[in-house]
Amino acid sequence: MSHSPIDYDFPPLDAASPEGLLAIGGDLCPDRILSAYRRGIFPWFSGNQPILWWSPNPRAVLLPSKIRISRSLKKNIRNRGFRITTDRAFVDVVKECAKDREQQKGTWITTEMRDAYTALHSRGHAHSVETWQNGKLVGGLYGISIGKAFFGESMFARVTDSSKTALVGLSTLLTTGNIILLIAKYAHRISTHSAQSAFLAINFQKCLREQSRCLWRHITGRTQKQVQSCYDQSSFRTRPLPVD
Repeated sequence: MSHSPIDYDFPPLDAASPEGLLAIGGDLCPDRILSAYRRGIFPWFSGNQPILWWSPNPRAVLLPSKIRISRSLKKNIRNRGFRITTDRAFVDVVKECAKDREQQKGTWITTEMRDAYTALHSRGHAHSVETWQNGKLVGGLYGISIGKAFFGESMFARVTDSSKTALVGLSTLLTTGNIILLIAKYAHRISTHSAQSAFLAINFQKCLREQSRCLWRHITGRTQKQVQSCYDQSSFRTRPLPVD
């Protein structure tokens, strides 16, 4: 039997603080998180804080079909023997992303957040892209897919270019799967990645208009069927990822 999603209410987006904080509290049940993402809202908080919901402006948006891979990166991908997979090690990717944040200023990928996104993964909404080298997980990323948009959550790298390789794999996958938007949390956080020139920091209201063209609200059975026709979850797991 298919799951009938619940739609949760949030404050209007123009109620957000200048930093983007919109609401405090609630829980991290899958339907609440999906309701948030459909409105351009996401949870982000540290372990000693209550659950915080954010909708910052501007946002970074990428059209996956527009990404260009440099010759040097293509060469490195080949020479380093990287192999790209999808949804093979979702839990491990999230744990590795959390380690990176712990080594900086603490992590927002708490145990509660890991459990919530793992539940979304089991329902087919959260996905990972992994980079392997000699059988070892050396890079990857994960995020949420709804309709024709993918919301990037976090990424990590253990060797040079491994996270970039995962991003290349993701952009290829999204393009072949006809996913037209890759949305990041904050525009300024894209600056360290090779795809920065392909991202646009745009006004959030414009982002939301673009997002609304790509997302279905998942409220009725008819809409759910439309979503499935736009985005075949099984193809995400099995589609090959050419990178050269």
